[in-house]
Amino acid sequence: MNIRSLTRGDGVVIGAAVLLFIASFLDIYSVDGATGLDMPNAWASGPLLLGVVLAGLIGAALVVVSHGMPQVPKVAGIDLGQFGVAFTVFAAWSALGNIFDPAGGANNVGDGSSTGPDAGTGLILALVATVVMAAAAVATPLVPALKGALVGAPKPPAPQPYGGGQPYPGGQPQGSYGYPGAGAPQQPYGGQPQAGQPFGAGAGAGQPQQAQPPAAEFSPFWFAVPVPRALFAEDGSPTPIAELAPGTWYLAVEQRGQGLIAQTQDGRRGVLQDTSGIQRG
Repeated sequence: MNIRSLTRGDGVVIGAAVLLFIASFLDIYSVDGATGLDMPNAWASGPLLLGVVLAGLIGAALVVVSHGMPQVPKVAGIDLGQFGVAFTVFAAWSALGNIFDPAGGANNVGDGSSTGPDAGTGLILALVATVVMAAAAVATPLVPALKGALVGAPKPPAPQPYGGGQPYPGGQPQGSYGYPGAGAPQQPYGGQPQAGQPFGAGAGAGQPQQAQPPAAEFSPFWFAVPVPRALFAEDGSPTPIAELAPGTWYLAVEQRGQGLIAQTQDGRRGVLQDTSGIQRG
């Protein structure tokens, strides 16, 4: 599971799940004028435990796990994330019903008066947590502010030319020992040493020769995608081989038409066809 692919909406879902778990240990009933009574919590009520607490926690787990996996598993053709959203909405609906009738009808007596307990702190916090959780789970794919990465990506290392980590062949920068312009003038092969004669200028050579580095048409660079993007095989197969997640840096190694040949952290290479909105490192 890649935590860098989680969004701000997932962070809200996780926070609401923590609040719901805390609320499950608080009193679900409140009786006016009663002091010193040991009130039950959600773990002592089967309908409240199954319909609100466990439904909400399971829904939050499914939503977060589905966003953190490179390939979302499906059950009967439906993504796990969609199951999670349904669980969170069901938990919020059940919590709302328990607020209106915390004792399950036991507070209605024969004369029509209501003398039973009221909703306690645990029920109220559970309602708040499940409503926030369901709202974040539903709105995350729709609200751009919630689709942003929860954990910022670290600054990528600069690509090393020549594959050896040295900016110049041989590991010596221009101007140091062994390169033109460093120390005393070098004697050309087959000639006599002359003051001021540039390195590599032989007898009869009128102009100094300078090595011209080859012009690179494409320089590898690091990039991150704003939203999950599919990575396709280089042979043109329509089946994705991986999914690039937001908040993770990938290396672009080659230009392929309007797309990029990208390399994942585990060494897989493929074609990123949609390069709109990518962030260059």
